[in-house]
Amino acid sequence: MKSSRPFTGTITALVTPFKSGAVAFDDLRRLVNFQIKSGINGLVPVGTTGESPTLDHDEAREVIRCVVAEARGRVPVIAGTGSNNTKKAIEMTRWADEAGVDGMLVVAPYYNRPTQEGLFEHFSAVAEATEKPIVLYSIPGRCGVEIGVSVIERLRAKYAHVAHVKEAGGNVDRVDQILQACGNSVTVLSGDDSLTLPFMSVGAKGVISVVTNLYAREVAKMVNLALDGDFAKARVAHRRLYPMFRTMFIESNPVPIKAALQRAGLISSDEVRGPLSPLTDVSRKTLFGVLDSLAVKK
Repeated sequence: MKSSRPFTGTITALVTPFKSGAVAFDDLRRLVNFQIKSGINGLVPVGTTGESPTLDHDEAREVIRCVVAEARGRVPVIAGTGSNNTKKAIEMTRWADEAGVDGMLVVAPYYNRPTQEGLFEHFSAVAEATEKPIVLYSIPGRCGVEIGVSVIERLRAKYAHVAHVKEAGGNVDRVDQILQACGNSVTVLSGDDSLTLPFMSVGAKGVISVVTNLYAREVAKMVNLALDGDFAKARVAHRRLYPMFRTMFIESNPVPIKAALQRAGLISSDEVRGPLSPLTDVSRKTLFGVLDSLAVKK
């Protein structure tokens, strides 16, 4: 069954809480409800922020099941189903479809460094495994390859349900290039919190955000202002949040956001899995200083 729900606005790339080496499902459920009550427009489990590389096969599926069940249809759930192995990406996409997600976030194959033709063939194979919306995820800093605009254009022309791009290349020009090539038939979402407003100023329709794990209401307000065309007020919100947008990536994601969530009492542990390591004392002091500054400004 196809999903007709829009993937726009403020969508949270969920952390996967851990405790004593296992997924902390009670924390995950609490976080899902906090997000929805705070006004976000969608949830992405098992993405990079969810530490997908260190979740085993069964854990990834259980996390997705948990988020779908807890969301109860209140917001779309877009599961991370990408892989650098086309066969695995197809299998995970088919499974997620049957598990009741509303769409799939499919990252460019990492490490392999395929050609643009290889990318087109990879995403085509995944697209043919489902009729639900696919969000192409271009993040060359992690993958070593960018999904070319021509590939996006070709996929959009061939597959009606490939109509979203999470753009995390750090380049506002890319938003313009994608929209010039595909027009309004493609929805671009920012993949970088700090670039959400600049991207939206040239046509992006929202963000898949890390910071919203904690600051869901505040980021949603900024995004909604931009969607309503009130960029003056949106800019005020952006400037207030900007120190957090930057500091939340003082170390590798999701290490800082997990420390912030634990401090706020939304998860019981800031545990991450190797090769990630806990937030250093110096970074913790910097992060918590920014958190306190934002609290004062409220």
